[in-house]
Amino acid sequence: MADNASHTASDTQGDAPHLDHRAFDALAMQAVDPATIDPAIASAGDDLVCVFFWGVDCFNCEMAKKAILADPDKLRVLNLRWLHTNVYAHPELGRRFGLHGIPVFMFFHRGKRLGRATGWHGYGQFAAAVANARLKAEGKPLAG
Repeated sequence: MADNASHTASDTQGDAPHLDHRAFDALAMQAVDPATIDPAIASAGDDLVCVFFWGVDCFNCEMAKKAILADPDKLRVLNLRWLHTNVYAHPELGRRFGLHGIPVFMFFHRGKRLGRATGWHGYGQFAAAVANARLKAEGKPLAG
């Protein structure tokens, strides 16, 4: 997977020697860092962007990755532009986005932060967070 263009050299900098990227690959997630996150969000145009903030050896992050791998098609139909970043390698992103724990899935539309899903509490919770982000992007009231 070293030849996968979605992973940058800075993506693995400071990581353990072996890092499983299968969940990232399953959803064609683009690796981002402090220099590339804003341009990547901006380049999404009208797509809803989900940034997966994770860390190496984070148990809950691994659970989220396993859930992604268990049924990636369920997540693909949500039509998200996926980005990911290791906040242990890029702690400035954790500070910038006010992260107090990971995993966090943060949603953006046209550069505007719309919301987040903290932790992985199953597909239903995640899909509800996506639906609320879409409503917010459209200027509509959020679902209960």
